[in-house]
Amino acid sequence: MDDVKTKLPQQQTEFISGKAVKVIPQNPTVLLLRGGPGAEREVSLESGRGVAEALIGHGFEMIEGDISPQDTSVLDRGGFDVVFPVLHGTFGEDGQLQEILEEREIIYVGSDAASSRLAMNKYLSKQAFDQAGLQTPKGCLITSEERSQRGYHEFELFIERAVESVTIPCVVKPNQEGSSIGVVICHNEEEAHRAISETLERYQECLLEQLICGKELTVGILGDMALPVIQIWSGGHGFYDYQAKYIDDNTQYIFDINLDLAVLERVKSDGLRAFKAIKCRDFGRVDMIVDDYGRDFILEVNTIPGFTSHSLLPKAGRQAGISMEQMCGRIIQMALERSI
Repeated sequence: MDDVKTKLPQQQTEFISGKAVKVIPQNPTVLLLRGGPGAEREVSLESGRGVAEALIGHGFEMIEGDISPQDTSVLDRGGFDVVFPVLHGTFGEDGQLQEILEEREIIYVGSDAASSRLAMNKYLSKQAFDQAGLQTPKGCLITSEERSQRGYHEFELFIERAVESVTIPCVVKPNQEGSSIGVVICHNEEEAHRAISETLERYQECLLEQLICGKELTVGILGDMALPVIQIWSGGHGFYDYQAKYIDDNTQYIFDINLDLAVLERVKSDGLRAFKAIKCRDFGRVDMIVDDYGRDFILEVNTIPGFTSHSLLPKAGRQAGISMEQMCGRIIQMALERSI
């Protein structure tokens, strides 16, 4: 990807009373990272285009680049003040990239390495939600290592008990993937056993989870603010899967939600609590289900949600009167303020 504008001075240092003090540059240069090595690369490229347009519209100087664990050379160029990663899933969202940036003492937007790792691990983040007093669907972690240690018959018995504990129908998903990649809804034990086996073969870790039926909701987070709640209606997809998220134009995003105002306010509050429970920062999105009794269940926190035309965080921002340009500007400002 070509440079848009490059090689402007990095963050300035002023001397006040003999002490070096960092100051926020008036016209910061942003290194936008998009693409990456994960299964969500194409979505990341599309999200990056959305962020690039917003940064240009805001007037930021900008460099664009791709990055992977094997090639971090884009970070060696210099000439930037802050990094804006838009890499979904593996490497970009699981703490690996954030750890590299922290080791190099590079300022970047979004959650730090520890919070990113925790958010990406669905099972560990569920434990954090529990500890924070938030409701989350009952779940069980199953690993390939455990399968090899237990032996075939003992492992099959373990699976039977796990399925009984979460009840049928249930959800089987990779423990550390995003964008609903690999998610399967199972309506009987045979489907559950098959989905668990296939997930372990491909991803090594599998989360078996209670299926909560109800309204699919999401809460965008910007700083310390919960944005307007969005209900997602996925039509014939059954749930908000990859096709519904990024491809199908029939997916509906509803702000006029048929729920009591008190429930919606609690959903926003719980979304922000979930975000803070795993110490996320700057921006993100919390996915939830509200059942027929008005109970809200936290599903997961997305630390780098999408910025495509279908994406929910920009939609929620617009509903709150915040344009993409303003949102990206605020995100960058938070990162630069944190560096002082």
